[in-house]
Amino acid sequence: MKDEEDDNIIPNDDENNQDENLMDDNQDGNDDEIIDVDAKHFEGAHFYENQEEEGEDVITKVTGMYKDWFLDYASYVILERAVPAIEDGFKPVQRRIMHSLKELDDGRYNKVANVVGHTMQYHPHGDASIGDAMVQIGQKDLLIDCQGNWGNILTGDGAAAPRYIEARLSKFALEVLYSPKITDWGVSYDGRRAEPNNLPVKFPLLLAQGAEGIAVGLSTKVLPHNFNELIDASIKILKGKPFTLYPDFMTQGIADVSNYNDGMRGGRVRVRAKISQLDKNTLVITQIPFSTNTSSLIDSILKANEKGKIKIKKIEDNTAADVEILIHLFPGVSPDKTIDALFAFTACETSVAPLGCVIEDNKPLFIGVSQMLKISTERTVDLLRQELEIQLEELKNKWHFSTLEKIFIREEMYIDFKLYGDRESLYKYLYDRFEPFKKSFVREITDEDLQRLTQIPMIRITRFDSDKADELISRLEEEMKEVEYNLEHLTDFAIAYFTKLKEKYGKGRERQTELRVFDNVEATKVVLRNTKLYVNREEGFVGTSLKKDEYVGDCSDIDDVIVFLRDGTLMITKVDAKTFIGKDIIHAAVFDKNDKRTIYNMMYRDGKSGPSYIKRFNVTGVTRDKAYDLTNGTNGSQVVYFSHNPNGEAEVVTILLRQVGTIKKLKFDIDFAKLAIKGRGSKGNLVTKYPIKKIELKEKGISTLLPRKVWFDDTVKRLNVDARGELLGEFKPTDKILVINQSGKLKVLIPELSTHFDEDMIVLEKWKPKKPISAIYYDGEKERYFLKRFLVENEGKEESFITDHPNSQLEIVSTDYRPVAQLVFAKVKGVQKDDLHIDVEDFIAVKGFKALGNQLTTDKLRQVNLLEPLPYEEPVEEVPEKPEIPEDDSVETELDDDGQIGLVLE
Repeated sequence: MKDEEDDNIIPNDDENNQDENLMDDNQDGNDDEIIDVDAKHFEGAHFYENQEEEGEDVITKVTGMYKDWFLDYASYVILERAVPAIEDGFKPVQRRIMHSLKELDDGRYNKVANVVGHTMQYHPHGDASIGDAMVQIGQKDLLIDCQGNWGNILTGDGAAAPRYIEARLSKFALEVLYSPKITDWGVSYDGRRAEPNNLPVKFPLLLAQGAEGIAVGLSTKVLPHNFNELIDASIKILKGKPFTLYPDFMTQGIADVSNYNDGMRGGRVRVRAKISQLDKNTLVITQIPFSTNTSSLIDSILKANEKGKIKIKKIEDNTAADVEILIHLFPGVSPDKTIDALFAFTACETSVAPLGCVIEDNKPLFIGVSQMLKISTERTVDLLRQELEIQLEELKNKWHFSTLEKIFIREEMYIDFKLYGDRESLYKYLYDRFEPFKKSFVREITDEDLQRLTQIPMIRITRFDSDKADELISRLEEEMKEVEYNLEHLTDFAIAYFTKLKEKYGKGRERQTELRVFDNVEATKVVLRNTKLYVNREEGFVGTSLKKDEYVGDCSDIDDVIVFLRDGTLMITKVDAKTFIGKDIIHAAVFDKNDKRTIYNMMYRDGKSGPSYIKRFNVTGVTRDKAYDLTNGTNGSQVVYFSHNPNGEAEVVTILLRQVGTIKKLKFDIDFAKLAIKGRGSKGNLVTKYPIKKIELKEKGISTLLPRKVWFDDTVKRLNVDARGELLGEFKPTDKILVINQSGKLKVLIPELSTHFDEDMIVLEKWKPKKPISAIYYDGEKERYFLKRFLVENEGKEESFITDHPNSQLEIVSTDYRPVAQLVFAKVKGVQKDDLHIDVEDFIAVKGFKALGNQLTTDKLRQVNLLEPLPYEEPVEEVPEKPEIPEDDSVETELDDDGQIGLVLE
């Protein structure tokens, strides 16, 4: 390619030779000298050569070498290589391929090698670029009917050599791409042949196929869109209705187009693979993101596994016509978190940045896909108008000559031909004979018309049928009226044209990419924590290499660690092999910046002999590696009590004071639950101004935080605490959710925000262990409908509550206390039985989970419906008492050997 481009941009002139000699002379010389000269005179776009003349240096100006060449080259690449034209959606090489296919078209397949060779008459850039471009067009399955191995966009396999594969134009291409009579023709690069400047494409082909190219100084990336949706949008444009366009990819997948920005610069489309859980230890990928293939996807998964981001046992690629990648997990690995980790650390989620750039009037134009479609639709209407006008003119000419021929034969004008020996006198005779009929013609009679009349064979004259001629003229008049009507109602004609295209070619081209808004996967929450974190409290180090010291917990290399020191200093730093924080560490843990439910309870002494204060706080937004003082800032301050509480627990502690002066009350209790949770920088409340001797833990605390409200966002199929979607309820730490699928399976889960839900989920609610579940299902083996009521027995296990027969299916399920079902019977032998209402509570008692249930009826049912449940008053939940802790579990502190107060509770 480089040689071809050089051949096109380097003129053959004397000034070139001069400059080439300059470069040759300097090849073995001082490169710095060349650079200095180039930089010095670059603004003038000239090069200068130092020549010796009579012992003096003379600067000779050499012009023309690079003055306009770069601009010419950039223009050439933009217009002739990389960017498609708005008129037909083709780059030049693609347009020339389609033109060659049309020239070679005889209904049979042609060897691609033959098509490539034929295209080289128009495209002077080598067979490789033509072959690659042709394969890309063929893989889009729209314009080329392919035969042989054309590669696989799913696996990334390449096509066979051009000599082994064949191609011909598709019926769709023949219908929408070509119309020679209205084609704008130009001359090929060597001037020997005519080629189309633009093909008269009557369809938004650019948006259907997409385009991508990198030119000089700009690039383009138009994403592919759905065939039927483009036609629907074009019809809406013609009807003056609003429309929206979103991309659709052949690789399917799931796309978030909320930031598509109409395909213009600055937009972004997130695309994900479709991953589902095959069983508790196996995930399956059935669709892949745009711009990936199964090979690159698997490579990214294996790399993430090697780096410890995810943990998988093995991976299998069973892809054939459809994608099937099996990911086997180790026992105990969470499938939900693994799915999120695949999105976070592998190519299972990709981000595509569209950039709408096209060529219009030989200039680059940056526009959105909506404007592209409007331009394409308007051009289609104009092309249809041109075709109708040409068709009308042809019909008029045909009608004109048919009428002339009829009059010519009927009036037997041919009999007197022998009286006229030259053309001029004969034509004058015919003009005179046609004069009485002149008003009936649609145009003037010309010499060409008369010449055609004189060339009519005698056998045709003798067999002339006047009635058939009248029928032909009448049919032509009807066709002309129809064409004239279509021209008068051009918009309606264009709408009918698009509708016909959709009916004819739209089947099997339904949307393949599912559109959905994605939730953001936080890498720190789904990363595999396969590294252990340690702390050396006395020396003040934390890290993953301190294996001889105290174990803190599991972590990953992208985690942060939060550390509290005895002097009241807080610091958050990146997990590393060994990091010095400060001596006398009292607490270290992996940090979650979005965790607002972990509450820290703390008491500290202000200064060396000052009063003691108590505070409760959480830690959210902080700057990494910055030391924060949690005390009042007095020199010598020290933490005397500290506890961290994952769910906001508040304990009761007993304070024992030293006997100083006339203190009467040396022992009292403090309940942390009575303190408000404030910011980490708050001073806190005064505990005592006297020295503390000992602090004892009296009672373990329960959560003082309000139950957490959890919502379900059906758009992204995820739980959240941001008030998006449907409120499921307020959840305490022990509360769980009930999930029931249409397949007849249920499970009880902890409401973790990372949980994935199946597409066939029909029930999602806060689980109440004593609330019965009612279900009506069809048993495939007994071919009867059954009703059962049961309670969940195994909380952490997904189980099916209907029979295992392949034909068994769930009809309705209810979690109401007193549901009512309606049975609608099928008509049997013309007899329609009345609907039956069933009070489920009276019909069957609560039985075991695996019980078959009671048979509903032996009659055939047409439908089963749930009605409004009967009233029921739910029992009031008992509030658990605050647990006491045994005395032998109390944690105390006494004075250290140096007389300082020691740490009480970790």
